[in-house]
Amino acid sequence: MIDIDGSYGEGGGQVLRTSLSLAAITGEPIRIAGIRAGRRKPGLAAQHLTAVRAAARICHGELQGDALGSTMLEFIPGGGVKAGNYIFDVSEVQQGGSAGAITLVLQTILLPLALADGDSHITLRGGTHVIFSPTVTYIERVYLPMLCRMGIKAQVKLGAWGWYPRGGGEVNLQVKGGCQLCGLNLLERGELKRVQGLAVATELPAHIPQRMANRAENLLRTAGLRVSMQALREKGVAPGAGIFLTAEYCHSLTGFGGFGRLRLSSEKVAEIACGQLLQFHETGAPVDEHLADQLLLPAVLASESSQYKVAEVSTHLTTNAAVIEKFGLGKITVNQAEKVVAIASSKV
Repeated sequence: MIDIDGSYGEGGGQVLRTSLSLAAITGEPIRIAGIRAGRRKPGLAAQHLTAVRAAARICHGELQGDALGSTMLEFIPGGGVKAGNYIFDVSEVQQGGSAGAITLVLQTILLPLALADGDSHITLRGGTHVIFSPTVTYIERVYLPMLCRMGIKAQVKLGAWGWYPRGGGEVNLQVKGGCQLCGLNLLERGELKRVQGLAVATELPAHIPQRMANRAENLLRTAGLRVSMQALREKGVAPGAGIFLTAEYCHSLTGFGGFGRLRLSSEKVAEIACGQLLQFHETGAPVDEHLADQLLLPAVLASESSQYKVAEVSTHLTTNAAVIEKFGLGKITVNQAEKVVAIASSKV
């Protein structure tokens, strides 16, 4: 059994998700202690517990410690990952429901299902656009297109918007099985082709997304960027608003967002998202801070070596690298000075 220290590095949920994915893929049993020890509320929250049970379900695994708030977990895979039709609902594991991010569940099971024989259809219910987590829009417009370049064939379709704290969102994920992963060489991003923006509000007046879109368009065009904005008023179970920007370069993609909240103007929400995008744009790097650690897992499972330059070497990145190396699947080198990540898969 592989012992993993959940408090290592940034001590967050990425340690758990990576460990679950690799345990399902390799069949190696794992024991994780100190789960999310670096967080204000340590242990398994609703989205983490849903990810744990989802990982176990797709490979008929056995679990010990799968409870809300648990800081210790044992996961023994029961065999190969089985493709199929699955439904995972974050709200089911917590009394009164939860808006836990379903994208974190998605990222836990995506690679195991993509490498399994046969296609899968997964329905995910809970929070679709939640702060401090990848949004479904980021998954759809940045994460999955970048993984597609590495051989992952998957698509998401947003069925219903789910904001914090109510949740109630739904996403359908289609995963093509039997994928063969190739490496990624991304040291230059090339010229910026365009920025696409989506400003959305549910159960709120239509002027709110329009104001976000107008402010973002003005800011980005003033900065000399080509931009196309869309403002939508959608239906949802509760009020919510946000703006999501995707920058497409010749060789890479990135995305940033801002969320509406009480006493925060629509214009300020747009300014937050635009500020993040413009800051990244100035770095000249092809890979944003968040995508940097998310690319490690497919890269180490590829049949070729990979290297890419990142905007920032975060503790998320170095923590994820250390967890992956516990499984002996390859060697990950992070050059702090050059901000270049090199992955030598054991399959090479």
